[in-house]
Amino acid sequence: MSENNELPQENKNEAITNNDNIEKSWFVVHTYSGYEHKVKANLESRTQTMGMSEQIFRILVPEQEVTTIQDGEAKTSVENDFPGYVLVEMATPHDYNMTDEAWYVVRNTPGVTGFLGSHGAGSKPNSLMPEEVDLLMKRMGMVTREVVDLAVEVGQTVKIITGPFSGMEATVTMVDVEKQTLEATVEVFGRETPTELDFADVDTVLDEA
Repeated sequence: MSENNELPQENKNEAITNNDNIEKSWFVVHTYSGYEHKVKANLESRTQTMGMSEQIFRILVPEQEVTTIQDGEAKTSVENDFPGYVLVEMATPHDYNMTDEAWYVVRNTPGVTGFLGSHGAGSKPNSLMPEEVDLLMKRMGMVTREVVDLAVEVGQTVKIITGPFSGMEATVTMVDVEKQTLEATVEVFGRETPTELDFADVDTVLDEA
């Protein structure tokens, strides 16, 4: 794997000076298994040192928090949904294709083995479809939720409709209207278990506790 920090001479003038009006797309990068976070750190560093911050934006490892119940207690851990892959948001000003310069920087980052959707021989990969991006971001808890009109107060009971406690009832202990979140307790194995929920995670208010 090449660790050369020099861009090809013919691409050094292919710079983007205004990223406010350009298109951005998400691409999936293959990595060696177990090197996802190392690749993320390497690529973030190369983006800065090679002056590519106007062409390479967010770099994410597709992980999500998973809550499990062990001995009556809720425990949260981070799981990698897609081992061996990293998501990279890149400028796509050329008919929704990345520039040769950006392709070179990502492809030659230590730990990267290629792009998903590339046919090799230097061909440009296909970007993710918007619905694919939405699904991944939702799993990672990074979706900007629509404002939900939920009239709920402390002490009331709501029904949870998503997540590990889906289908269960919860008693509200705190409400943050601005952030659209609430804290509540769920009874698990006879014990009150605290949890934080988005307004969109709960259904109608059932009654007052």
